[in-house]
Amino acid sequence: MKDYMAPMEGITNHVYRSAYHKYYHPMDKYFTPFLSAKPDKKLSFKEICEVSPETNEGLCVIPQILANDADDFINTARILRDKYGHKEINLNLGCPSGTVTAKGKGSGFLAFPLKLDRFLERIYEGLPDMEISIKTRVGFDEEEEWDALFFIYEKYPVKELIIHPRIRQDFYKNQPRLLAYQKAYVRGTLPLCYNGDIYTEADYTRISQRFPDTECFMYGRGLITDPGLVSRIREGSHPGKERLAAFHEDVYIRYQKLLSGEKNVLFRMKELWSYMGLSFTNYEKYLKKIRKAQHFKDYQAAVSSLFAEQELISNITGDTQGEESWN
Repeated sequence: MKDYMAPMEGITNHVYRSAYHKYYHPMDKYFTPFLSAKPDKKLSFKEICEVSPETNEGLCVIPQILANDADDFINTARILRDKYGHKEINLNLGCPSGTVTAKGKGSGFLAFPLKLDRFLERIYEGLPDMEISIKTRVGFDEEEEWDALFFIYEKYPVKELIIHPRIRQDFYKNQPRLLAYQKAYVRGTLPLCYNGDIYTEADYTRISQRFPDTECFMYGRGLITDPGLVSRIREGSHPGKERLAAFHEDVYIRYQKLLSGEKNVLFRMKELWSYMGLSFTNYEKYLKKIRKAQHFKDYQAAVSSLFAEQELISNITGDTQGEESWN
């Protein structure tokens, strides 16, 4: 079995990935939040940190690219290959954000299957020495689009097709459309990876038993909420508060070294706690204090109280989760 960490903007950056890899069950692959492909692309400092071997030591990191222009995608992929040594890249066809889909990118590209087909033909021909995986939803407006979309994917040497079985209009609500995933699974023509609403060991067991030949799983919101999830699934171990506290401290210190000013550091930590806080009992008043904290002293006091006074829970459900910036 292979386990992947999903890309989540503002959360699963190189700081988070490195700390997670140190304290919890290592992932087989870590996917970066998307890099936007543009003409004459030059990577920003933030993007360089995401893809550089120096900031991702010991991790198998797969850069994800957001694009609907084949030349821009190819040029960006070549930068990642030539300057940073990446041999595999991932195409984002999943992001449901309105600012992304309005430009016909992310899951917005799924609304234009003929254009998508020509795009895929170009990038696979233009990058014969690179492996290209695809992360996709199963439609834009309706699930009935999935048959035609999957037929297009079958035409190309897709390294892996990572399926989040929702349409764009679902965003992160409603149940995953498992019948759509099943269609791809039954055809068996492409290597598949399942992604979507795995919050507990029971969720994993339910999906893996229904699709026993699926050998790859990607974890997003469930893992960020409960970093010990895959450790329990794969190792049978039960990491407790002490390990979570050490993990949190590692992330916190890394951000203090990377970012300038209390405000910037606390912004990142508050984003993380909007998920991770839900793994505690009676978390509401503590998260309120964390959200209101303007200085390290107040933040640290709120976090210390949460760890000291509440316990971890494992029966987390997707119904309680906030919206993630999913890529």
